[in-house]
Amino acid sequence: MLHSDLIDLRATTLEDLDFVLDAERAEPNRRFIGQWSRDQHTAALDDGDIMHLIVQDRAGERAGYVILTGIHDRNLTVCIKRIVIQTKGCGYGTMTLKLLSDWVFTRTDTHRLWLDVKDYNSRAQHVYEGAGFKLEGTLRECVRTEEGFESLQVMSILRHEYRYE
Repeated sequence: MLHSDLIDLRATTLEDLDFVLDAERAEPNRRFIGQWSRDQHTAALDDGDIMHLIVQDRAGERAGYVILTGIHDRNLTVCIKRIVIQTKGCGYGTMTLKLLSDWVFTRTDTHRLWLDVKDYNSRAQHVYEGAGFKLEGTLRECVRTEEGFESLQVMSILRHEYRYE
């Protein structure tokens, strides 16, 4: 579906869901992202307002997944619901964000692309800032966990701020 010299993004299939669930629950990832059941992921595959994509390296090996929501939002706002990269340190997350942003702003009428990120996830925040996303604010203690409450930072990029490269 979307291609670069480094990775490809393709539609997630039912056969990919074991990988998706394992990636979501993996120790390096689970504290940074929400957790969905198999049924939630399965429903997302058939929802026309959601894009559920597999990130794979050039050899065709799955390296992560991404979920976009609001594809048909009447306010022209698309959310990057989740980016999960299993193969870290190879630039796959940065390239995934670039491919998604390019697609959103060149192939749709989207005005605003946004996401939320845990306030302590500085690695992801750095990637998002490098892609032109701006901090909009903090949703204080809005996620309940076993350890207490966590805050989310909301970041976005607007169509006129996006740099086509």
